[in-house]
Formats: sequence, C-alpha cells, structure tokens
Amino acid sequence: MDNSFIKNGVNLEMAINAEGLLDGLTSAGIVLSATIFGLFTLYKALRLKAKLLGVAALTMFFVGLLWLGPFVDLIFLLIKEENVGHPGPYEIYALLSYMWVAPTLVFAMYLGGELIWPKGKWILVIIYIALGVIFEMFLWFNTNTSFEELAPEKVGETIIAASFDRTHPTFILVATFLVSALVFLGIGFIIKAKQATGELRKKFLFLAIGFILFVVTGASDSLIEPGPLLGIIRGAMMAFGLLMYLGLKS
Repeated sequence: MDNSFIKNGVNLEMAINAEGLLDGLTSAGIVLSATIFGLFTLYKALRLKAKLLGVAALTMFFVGLLWLGPFVDLIFLLIKEENVGHPGPYEIYALLSYMWVAPTLVFAMYLGGELIWPKGKWILVIIYIALGVIFEMFLWFNTNTSFEELAPEKVGETIIAASFDRTHPTFILVATFLVSALVFLGIGFIIKAKQATGELRKKFLFLAIGFILFVVTGASDSLIEPGPLLGIIRGAMMAFGLLMYLGLKS
C-alpha cells in the first residue's frame, strides 16, 4: 500500500507502513473510546453519587490504558518517525502497555464481586491486589526477561511487538488474570443474565459480552503476531466501553 499523500502540491511519505498504521490506529481507538466512555460514566457516577458506577468507570478507563503502548508508539512514528524508546531497548513500551494490569484487575474484581458475590467481594479484591503487586514487581524489575520479543519488526515503520515468554511468571499471571476475568465476569454475568428477566437480563448480557470481548482481545494481543488479523480484533475491542456503559447505565 502506498503510504504517501499530497500536501500543498508536494508528495510526502509517512515512515510508518500500512501494517503499523492499522496496528496503531486500532490501539488508539481502544484507548480513546474507553477513555471517553469511562470519563462520561465517572462524571455521571459523581453526579448521582453512585459508587458502583464509579468503579465501572475506572475499570473502563484502565482497560483502555492497556493499549497505551501501541498508541504512544503510533504517535512517535507519525511525529518523530521512530519507535518509542528508540534505539532500544524498548522496555518503556512494555511498561506503558502492562503497568495498568493490576489496577484494571482490582477494579474489575470489585465490580464483579459486588454484583455476583457481594459478601465475598473483599476476599476477591485482597487476593487480586496481592497477585497484582507480584505481577507489577516482575514487570518492572524483569522487563526484558518477561518477553521473548520486544522490538518492532521494521524499526521506524511498524508498531513494537511484545510477545511474553510463556514460561515467565509475568505471562503465567496475565493468563491467570484473563481466566479469572472470564470466570468471574464473563461467565458470571451470563449466569446472572439467566437468573434475571427483562431489562436487567439485557444489562447483564451487555456486561458479559464486554468482558468476554476483553478476555479474547487480551489473549489475542499476547499470542497473535502484528498484522491485519490483530488489527481487526483490536477494532472489535473498541466496543468494550460502550457495552460496559449500556450494562450499567440507569
């Protein structure tokens, strides 16, 4: 695909290639959509003094930030024609992407616990706070060893690829977190939907689809190589914030 464009009669060429542009733009869409819906929901929660809605807003916001790494890398490629952290190593990309895992998990588990297991929600929260702290320690102090690959395929043209070492504790913890989100939130909300009727059932289904989409997208980001398929999956993830909002709006 030709990456050139015309401005004032002069032919200009972008350093980033089509694959990198798709990768970056879909990541930007996730960050921006989650931020917009998150901030809107947080404003509504503060106005209504609705604590649970506020927790949902923070969950949306932090989920979006999980794609901050490729979003920032896109900005660097478009403005500076080089990847973030150039000339490497690219630890900053990994930290921008994954430092939000712990807060995302804690707020999501509080939300799921409040709706599915109110009496035991603090047990869930405390367990996952501890796991989140362990994850962050491995991420910050063993960044390079946490990843098999942490570099762009084509420097200055593609978004940095970050593939976890599947034997490292960071990957094991991420996998545990995704399975937990699927069980407590995705499947949990489906069970709640079956128990409910009418509008309430519809809301639980929105929440279930949103979190299942998050789990599928999160797993795909760790396993699928950068390219059109990953871009399509990330594009679908843009619906997460909307689904969360529809499931929790009054």
